[in-house]
Amino acid sequence: MPILSLHSVSKSFGALKVTDDVSFDLVPGEALGIIGPNGAGKSTLFNLITGNIAPDQGRILLDGRDVTREAPMQRVMSGIGRSFQIPQPFGNLSVYENLLVAARFGGEVSATEAPGHCMAILHRTGLVSVAESPAGGLPLLQRKRLELARALATKPRVILLDEIAGGLTEAECVELVATIRAIHAEGTAIIWIEHVLHALNSVVERLMVLNFGRMLMIGAPDAVMASPEVKEIYLGIEA
Repeated sequence: MPILSLHSVSKSFGALKVTDDVSFDLVPGEALGIIGPNGAGKSTLFNLITGNIAPDQGRILLDGRDVTREAPMQRVMSGIGRSFQIPQPFGNLSVYENLLVAARFGGEVSATEAPGHCMAILHRTGLVSVAESPAGGLPLLQRKRLELARALATKPRVILLDEIAGGLTEAECVELVATIRAIHAEGTAIIWIEHVLHALNSVVERLMVLNFGRMLMIGAPDAVMASPEVKEIYLGIEA
């Protein structure tokens, strides 16, 4: 059974249709990449999956259960975690305290279990050395790592990554991708929106292309990137 399914999901803002009849399944442990030009509807799709906005049509299923009308917090507690394109930590709290909040309120981790759970995630994401530092003062790479760590603290079975490699240097990107690859190897399903294609394609098994809210193509990354239509629409290369 797919861990996550979208069936004919659509969303409009006035006359603008930002998600247009999107359907796909994500199997447990799979990594799916999403690409498309700016304004293609990628982040809106994430907002629909997490419940931040409601679809006009269609259904969203988690483990076969309809969550289309569930609140965002209910979806977090059901196993959907997310990082944001622009990191949004609690700036006055330490890195460790940010994880503690996510674990206790998003992951329903007990007070007894939470300290060990958070320390394990600090190790997994390379944040142990800044555990007591205020989150608001972190450099970009560590803020991106904290976004990932906070999502992991909620014990997700599906994690949504929104341009987490954006703005990083090549060396920083390599470091972060290694962390994401390790998390994926542990069995966490991933949906990753990204413009840094070499980073994305080094992790995902399938690639989806969105254009004007519609799913243009989904399949193996090499096959998708070789498509003349994808080259023309996404890369600006005339087919």
